[in-house]
Amino acid sequence: MGWRPALRPYLLIVPALLLTCGILYPFGLGLYYTLFDFSASKPQPDLVRLENYTTVFTQEAFWNSAWVTVLYAVGAAVVETVLGVSVALLLHRSSVVGRVLEKILILPLMIAPVIAAIIWKLMLQPSVGVVNHLLRPFGLGGVQWTDTPTGALLSSIAVDVWVYTPFVAILALAGLRSLPTSPFEAAAVDGAGWWYTFRRLTLPMLWPYVLVAVIFRFMDSLKVFDIIYALTEGGPGDSTVVLQIRAYLEAIRFQRYSFGISYTIVLWAVVYLAAMVLVRHLGKIQRKAAEAK
Repeated sequence: MGWRPALRPYLLIVPALLLTCGILYPFGLGLYYTLFDFSASKPQPDLVRLENYTTVFTQEAFWNSAWVTVLYAVGAAVVETVLGVSVALLLHRSSVVGRVLEKILILPLMIAPVIAAIIWKLMLQPSVGVVNHLLRPFGLGGVQWTDTPTGALLSSIAVDVWVYTPFVAILALAGLRSLPTSPFEAAAVDGAGWWYTFRRLTLPMLWPYVLVAVIFRFMDSLKVFDIIYALTEGGPGDSTVVLQIRAYLEAIRFQRYSFGISYTIVLWAVVYLAAMVLVRHLGKIQRKAAEAK
């Protein structure tokens, strides 16, 4: 009877340990494969050590994909943050319309991103798409939304914004509802305007919640695959080939397995470093907020 309580803590960590092993084993195996030159044309690979990484960093295609990835991630995160906070501020005002819109807001999150991208691909068709049909009375019909490099990138960002802005809005709305009311009541008594209250009170107190949303969305946008591949397949040309799609093309389409895995390892390192910087910044903001209280 006495050994069971002592064993219970170790049994409780078994699921977490199994999950950790399930994550680390394929990651370590992939890291090991990058030291070889596995490919469809070479079933008996040779040890090349860091040659795959050297080739990745010396390719112009890598730097093009890295630039497209940064543009996509920054553009999507910025637009979603601004729109999400704006929507949250509108919904924060208690009203029947606001409560109804709050329920409708989560609908895009219930659609798989790849399905949303396919729907938008049909809607953005130049000749038969509903978007151009609606814009035709304003003289804007026939726009080649996904057939030009700039249009394809902006269209991909727009689909990402449509899908994930509700996520940012929900987090910001939760943050707004958790803020103390006394500072705002004091500001109203002093006659402070809306913009002053927002800039001096609402935004500083809301910023930790907003930064959490930014971290989630920026990290997810750095490793995007489904939306861009379903909408443009990386085209036209290489204009929307982000690092994740580049890894897929190298590993699956060109069947250079080790080289494609090297792209994913580099992308993992980029996401990891960006997450460390943002989380550290979030910790500083949270400590300042705690000291202010």
